[in-house]
Order: sequence, then structure tokens, then C-alpha cells
Amino acid sequence: MTFDYQKAFKDALSAVRAEGRYRVFADIERIRGRFPRAVYHGGPSPKEITVWCSNDYLGMGQHECVTAAMKSATDKVGAGAGGTRNIAGTTHYHVLLERELAAWHRKEAALLFTSGYVANEATLATLSKILPDCVILSDELNHASMIEGIRGGRSAKLVWRHNDVRHLESLLRDIPADRPKIIAFESVYSMDGDIAPIEKICDLAEKYGAFTYLDEVHAVGLYGEEGGGVAQRDGLEDRIDLIEGTLGKAVGVMGGYIAASASVVDAIRSYASGFIFTTALSPVLVAGALRSVKILRTSNNLRERHQERAATLKARLTAEGLPVMPSVSHIVPLWVGDPVQCKAVSDYLLDQRSIYVQPINYPTVPKGTERLRLTPTPLHADEDMDALIAALNDAWKAIGVRRTPAVSTAKEAAVLP
Repeated sequence: MTFDYQKAFKDALSAVRAEGRYRVFADIERIRGRFPRAVYHGGPSPKEITVWCSNDYLGMGQHECVTAAMKSATDKVGAGAGGTRNIAGTTHYHVLLERELAAWHRKEAALLFTSGYVANEATLATLSKILPDCVILSDELNHASMIEGIRGGRSAKLVWRHNDVRHLESLLRDIPADRPKIIAFESVYSMDGDIAPIEKICDLAEKYGAFTYLDEVHAVGLYGEEGGGVAQRDGLEDRIDLIEGTLGKAVGVMGGYIAASASVVDAIRSYASGFIFTTALSPVLVAGALRSVKILRTSNNLRERHQERAATLKARLTAEGLPVMPSVSHIVPLWVGDPVQCKAVSDYLLDQRSIYVQPINYPTVPKGTERLRLTPTPLHADEDMDALIAALNDAWKAIGVRRTPAVSTAKEAAVLP
């Protein structure tokens, strides 16, 4: 008897469904110029909804100057890049955006990737291969893309307890001074909304001779005098060896990148398979991202409005007794603690109140810490918050969700396999 492949796939899906964490994609159609409004196509008939979970944090994906830049690029050069970056795919738009990104982060050079995930995976794996006998020290809550990049590099790796600089130092202390070491961490952690102690990490990196790798994916555009991220806000950009970011969140388009010294960027460009063998980003996307970054570098008023909206929502949720989790960033996590209830709340909001908030379940967050992740933007009005809070109160009552978190989100540190 031969192996039953289809049964294996069906069994795997049954296991996910049994745990209550089977993922259903919401079929939505954004309405240009009316963000956060969209049309939902998943019910018996299309209906207008309000989106509360988009990573388009500032609504730049709807900005008329960004869409105009993309239209202009289409008219000028067509749709695709036409090849990999090495073979006919480096358009002038790519060159201009990489210069802009380097200037944004006050680095010598930058390099574009097709996504933030690919940027992390390819860069971390390549650093491991270039640096002999390297050891990577990874924060335990680092994104899956960072974890996969570390695994792919096959260097030694250690995990330090989330944002715990004492634990990090205890690991650094045991590594020989002449051995290459990389401290890999994020600035804003997107599911809990906390921020890394970047200055203390940099102090340790200098003390023990480590290379610093900072993922600013959920911070670029949102923090700093030009929107360069938390490191820029805190005046620490010059102490970070490599900054990784995305064009798919606050920038509102698509793509990822790194910014570092010219030699680091050139080495990644020359060795990273995830860069070398991939078709370049469409110049249409690159043109939109370039225009968006230029706007964001002079848009402190937009960042201030964004922070005000997040702070206002947190305060209002707290006043209602809804279990908003502590967060020092723009992320507003709302505790549920059960995968079935989390999806039930999400379904209730969408079906009954035309409000879309995707449930966040394992493996994105640890089991038992399931939540709704709210992302207020400058374009969410007070009336939108009124409707959201009323709907959440009704959902909590209808489904019987607890209003007090029962478990900490902390995880025990471990060595990656």
C-alpha cells in the first residue's frame, strides 16, 4: 500500500480545526480614499465594514500622492521589473528608493527585498555564513522570519528572555571575546506592543564586541523625527549596525529592506540567495514606496495624530473594563485567552456589527494568550471608536469572555533547535 498523502494533509487540517485555530481569510476590498472603510465579500452579499486590524498604520496605501506616483510609474515603465536585480531588474526607481532608505536611517547604503520576511530570512542566514563561527543571540519573541533566517544560517544560536538585558549579558559573558556574535532583536514587538531597551542592548554590544541587528518593521514611519523608527527617536541609529524594515506597513505599499554600512550591504547583496535569485520588486510598487517615504520624513503631524488615536483607544477600553493589555506603543492588544472565543468574538464583530478585527491565535502568539490586535490609525474617528467599544461590550457579554487576563504572556527562554 502506498502512502496516503491526501489523508496526511486532511489530518493536519483536522488537528488545527480541533484546536480552534483554523485560519479563515476575510475577503475584503479596500475602498480607495475612504480608509478604514472596506467592502466585505464573505457573507450572503457584499457589505461595507470598518477595518480595525490593518498594518497600513497611517493609511499611506490610500494616500493620493502615493497612488499618483504608482500610476505615473506604470505609464512610464510598465508593470514589472523584468528580471532579478542582477539581470535587467534594477530600475532607476530601485536605485532612488535605496538611496532614500539609507538617508532615512542615516546609513551609508540600503538594499531592497521583496518583503520584510525575506529581508530578515535572507540577511540573517547570510550574516551567519559570512561571519566565521558566528553565534546569534535572539530575543525569544523575535518574528518567525528572524527565527527562520537564524536557522537557515546554521550557526550557533542562543535565545535570551524577552527584553531581559541581564539574561542577555549572562549569555554574552560566556562567549569568547574574539568570536563573532550578533544580537538580533526588534524595536516594537507587534503582538504585545512593548519596546526593546535599545540603548542597554547597544551598551552590551559595545562591551562584548557584538554586531547589532534591529528589526524596525513595526516602527518605521511611526517614530523618530523623520519616522526612521525607535532607534532614530532615541538617538541610537549610529549604534545599530544593521536596521531591517518594511515597506508594507506604515509606508503602505510592499517590500522589505536593510540599511547598514556600504560594506555590509554589498556583502549581503553579493551572497544572499533570497536576494540574488528573486525577481525584483515591481517599479510601480517601488515608485509608490519612494513617494510615501518622502512624505513620511516630513509628517510629524501624522505621527502625532497616530499616537493620540492609540492612547485614546487604550484609555477608553480601560475605562470600559475591557482587558486591554499593557502597551507602550501604537499596538492595542485586547486579551481573550482562548482560541475558540477569540474567533467567536471576531465573527460576532464582523457579522453583527460590520467591524473587522482578525483573531490572533497560535502560532503567532503562545497558546493561552489569544487576543484581538487593534491598530488605530489617524483616520479612525471618535465615532468609529464609539461603535467599536459598544460592539466589544456586546460581544464580551454574548460570548461570555472574561474581562481580566488570567495568564502572563511571558515565555521561558530556550536554545533554538
